[in-house]
Amino acid sequence: MTQQTSQRGRRSVCSLLLFLQATKVIGLTVFYYGFSIGLTFYQKWFISDFHYPLSIVICHFVVKFIIAWLLRTIWQCWTSKERINLPWDDYFRRLAPTGICASLDIGLSNWSFEFITISLYTMTKSSCLVYILGFSILFRLEKFRWSLLGVVLTISGGLFLFTYRATQFNLEGFTMVMLASILAGLRWTLAQLVTQRKEMGLSNPIDMIYHVQPWMIVGLLPLAIVYEGVPVATTEKLFREHNIYVALSQAAFTFLGGMIAFFMEMSEYMLLTSTSSLTLSIAGIAKEILTLVLAAKYNGDQMSSINLVGLMMLIAGILLHLILKAINIKDDGDVGDRHENSELIELLGSEDGQQWDADEDEEVVLFQQHEHHSTLV
Repeated sequence: MTQQTSQRGRRSVCSLLLFLQATKVIGLTVFYYGFSIGLTFYQKWFISDFHYPLSIVICHFVVKFIIAWLLRTIWQCWTSKERINLPWDDYFRRLAPTGICASLDIGLSNWSFEFITISLYTMTKSSCLVYILGFSILFRLEKFRWSLLGVVLTISGGLFLFTYRATQFNLEGFTMVMLASILAGLRWTLAQLVTQRKEMGLSNPIDMIYHVQPWMIVGLLPLAIVYEGVPVATTEKLFREHNIYVALSQAAFTFLGGMIAFFMEMSEYMLLTSTSSLTLSIAGIAKEILTLVLAAKYNGDQMSSINLVGLMMLIAGILLHLILKAINIKDDGDVGDRHENSELIELLGSEDGQQWDADEDEEVVLFQQHEHHSTLV
C-alpha cells in the first residue's frame, strides 16, 4: 500500500513537472514568435517610410551593444565577478570575419525590404541552409553525404518555382537577399568555429553580442556612408525636420527596433535552453509559414499556384534536412538534450545553473544555423 502511494506520488510530481515544462516552452515560443515575426513586419513598415535601412541597422547594432554592456556591468557590480574580455589577437582574428559577415547579411536583408515582399524575402532567405551546408563541408564541420545533395536540389528547385513569374518579383531585392543568404551561410559557419572553442568563453549570448557588435558596426558603416551618408544628413525627416516631434519620433522608432532585435535574440536563446535544436528548427518552419500567412493577409502578398508548389518544395527540403540530421545524430550516438545554462540564468539574476560545455555550444549552433537566417538580428 505504501509502495503504491509512493508510485502515485511520483507520477503526480512527474505530471506536474511535465505540465510546467510544457507551459514554459509554449510561453517562450509565443514570446519568441512575437519578437521575431514582429521585427520582420516592423522593419518592413518602418523602412517603407524611412528609406535608410543601412543607417537603421547600424543604430540597432549600437542599441544592442549598449544593452549588452549595461547587463554585463550590472552583473559585475552585483556579483563582483569579471565578465570575459577577449585579448586583442582573438578579437581581431576570430571575431572580425564573423562580425563583418553578419553586418552585411543583416544590412542587405533589411535593404531588400525596399524592393520585395515579406513572402519573397522569407522564402528566399530560407535558401541560406544550402550555403550553410556548403560552407560546413568546406570547413570540414559537416561530413559530405549524398543525401545532402537531395536537400540542396529540393531547396534550390523550390526557390526557383517560388520566384518563377512571381507577380511581385523584383530582381534587385531578390539579388540582395541571395547575397545575404550566402553571407549568412558563411557567418554561421564561422560562428560555429568560434562558439566551439570553449577557451574563448563566448557561449553566453550577452558576451557574444557585446564582442561582435563593434565589428558589425565597422563592417556596415562604410556601405552606409557611401549610399546613405548625404541623404541621411540632409533628409527633412531627421536633421532638417522643422517639427522636433517628428524627428524624435523617427529616432524613437529606430531605438524600438533595436530593442526588439535584442530581445528577439534573448528569447530565442532562452527557448533553446528549454528544448532541443531539432524541435526549434521544426518550430522555425511553422514560424515561416505563419509569416507568409500574415504577409498575405495584412500586406497583400500574392502567390500563384506554381509559387505555392515552390513553397511546399522549400519546406520539404528543410524538413528533409532536419530528418537526416536527426538520423545522423542518432547514428553517431549523440543522445539527450541539454537544457541548462547558468551563465544566462546568473546574468539575469539567478544563482543556480552550470557552465555550458562544448557539446551545448554545438547545440546552439545547430539551432542558429537554421533559425537565424530567417531573422533580422
